[in-house]
Parts: sequence; C-alpha cells; structure tokens
Amino acid sequence: MQNKFLSLLGMARKANRVSLGFDKSLDAIHSGNSHAVFLASDLSEKTKRGLVFAAEETNIAVITTEFSIFEISNAVGTKTGVVSVNDAGFAKKLKTLI
Repeated sequence: MQNKFLSLLGMARKANRVSLGFDKSLDAIHSGNSHAVFLASDLSEKTKRGLVFAAEETNIAVITTEFSIFEISNAVGTKTGVVSVNDAGFAKKLKTLI
C-alpha cells in the first residue's frame, strides 16, 4: 500500500496534476483547483494549521500521511512535505490508498 501511494503521487506529479509546497498548495486551494492536500507525517504543526484552516473554508480534505518529508520528496522529485492534488481522479484514488 505504501509503495502504491507514493508511486501514484509520483505519477500525478509527472502528469502535472499537483501543486508542491505550502504556498503553491494554498494557491491551489484558494483558486478551487485542489481536490485533496496530503501532508508529510513530520511536517510542522504551524504549517498544518495554516493549510487546514484554508481547506476548511473550501471543503477540501487535508490528510496527514504516514510518510516523511524525505519519502514524499523522493516520490515527487522535489523537497516538499505538502502536496496538493489538482485532479479529481488522482485525489480519489490516493485517498483510498491512505
């Protein structure tokens, strides 16, 4: 299950269906492009709170994964602990894999 989630996250990145990092994910949430936001398990509480607050206003799921920043970064090819999935299909499948 773990490998499937990370592999699918990598595929979503290659398909250009994600926003990486806090600022770009916030932009995706506010613009209505985001369908789900996945967070690294070792992300700071301050960062989590900021995203949860923004996502609650727009009814977008913010899910803390069991994966570290290092693991998520390896999957998407860029150092990040925040990934906004901007495609309904990818978001739905990734939610089932968590």
